[in-house]
Amino acid sequence: MPSIDADMKREGDALYEHYGRPLESGHVGEYVAITSDGQTVLGTSLLDVLDKAVEQFGPGSFIFKVGEKAVGHWR
Repeated sequence: MPSIDADMKREGDALYEHYGRPLESGHVGEYVAITSDGQTVLGTSLLDVLDKAVEQFGPGSFIFKVGEKAVGHWR
């Protein structure tokens, strides 16, 4: 698996802190896609969230599992 570029990791961390962490109180275990400008899609299925994010925002969202230290970037 390729390593995440340091700048991309910093961006993903900042986006999660600002937009994802507030979701932890009611959505732990769900998935959230977050764009660089803060738009979000939330759901219980990773594939559904990925599909909705691409449909609504195009490629480039960061994908997180709320409440866990896992991150992905969908191109």
